[in-house]
Amino acid sequence: MVISNAIVCDVNGERRADVRIEEGVLKEIGENLKCSEMIDARGAYFMPLLLDLNVRLQDSVLNAKNIQALSKQALRGGIGHIVLNADSTPAIDNEVALEFAQNSLGALSGAKIDLMLNTLKEDATLSNIAILLKRGAVAPYMSTIAKNNLAIKIAEYVKMYDVTLFCKAEDHSLINNGLMLEGDISSQLGLAGIPDLSEVLHVSRMIEIARHFKVKILFKSIASPRSIYLISQAKKDGVEVTCEVSIHHLIHSDKACENFNTRAKINPPLASESDVVLLQEALKNKQIDMLTTLHQPNSPVNKEVAFYDAEYGCEAIEETLCLYYDKLVKSQLISMSDVVKLAAKNPAQSIAMEYGTFKVGEKVSALLFDINETTTIDNDQSLYNGEVLNGKVLMAFQENKVSRF
Repeated sequence: MVISNAIVCDVNGERRADVRIEEGVLKEIGENLKCSEMIDARGAYFMPLLLDLNVRLQDSVLNAKNIQALSKQALRGGIGHIVLNADSTPAIDNEVALEFAQNSLGALSGAKIDLMLNTLKEDATLSNIAILLKRGAVAPYMSTIAKNNLAIKIAEYVKMYDVTLFCKAEDHSLINNGLMLEGDISSQLGLAGIPDLSEVLHVSRMIEIARHFKVKILFKSIASPRSIYLISQAKKDGVEVTCEVSIHHLIHSDKACENFNTRAKINPPLASESDVVLLQEALKNKQIDMLTTLHQPNSPVNKEVAFYDAEYGCEAIEETLCLYYDKLVKSQLISMSDVVKLAAKNPAQSIAMEYGTFKVGEKVSALLFDINETTTIDNDQSLYNGEVLNGKVLMAFQENKVSRF
């Protein structure tokens, strides 16, 4: 198979070229390539499939049906690899739950799915981190509701097994009664707010733990510019900390919650308008390491209710690359090569994978994305419902498998 007239894009940049794929392997990148099976890309991007490390299942329920559905949806959005959040129902905090989830991963028809482990059980005691890592979980997850003695023990395990700790910075006493960001909009709506200090306090705490134990920490779904500043300063000191930000926090402010819009009730809560500007500046200044869709789908019975009762989360995974292109690339915040770095290469490094660069002789994991096509979002659970986005994923190449959309 030869894909002609493509823009080949990876972390090293982009160039016009033809691509030859044989038996699931990238055989050649060049000009005027010929083959009996020709696909004219007509200027579409040929780029690596993306990775997302912050994805949940329908209603956070861990079962084979939800896993299979998520896998298909993700591939349509340009995502080829997912790491499921560990705080599902049941949570992946024991061997039985891990094996149950692993048994559902064998016959996926879309994106590959890996599992992270929850380091804390429901009773706030430690799970068997060592066993779960040995049995296939790719990363440990910790909420900072963990007390200091437990956080230190978790850091010791992370150092022992040389993995990256996925950390959600939050203060249970501050988030327990809040529904959205504490500020003018929450006051206008009469809703209890969550101060951004809830995140910042624990980012600072975990940076010091990373510094002391010399471990790697990925801060999940950061929403505060102050947190990003602290993480950036720690990097300059040689501390191995990185941060992930969702597309929603880069585009929408807490004003999206007006009229009690439950689609905008997400965790962490959307930032203020002024902080969204600062988050965008951090993205342009390369202080943000990874992007996520923060995909958390809910059934209507859990979302189409009063704001107080609604579950956190919104859907975005089927439009992932369209959102990144339309909202970030087209507006010149980042380039398409930056998208590959932020949504493929860097997430892969967090789970000890080398990815994001096309190399002749390696198995192919790629997509065709046409910026001249459009995608209309028709999803009541999406913050972008009704929008027409520039770009469409046309095809996905996963070794010998070719998917057309």
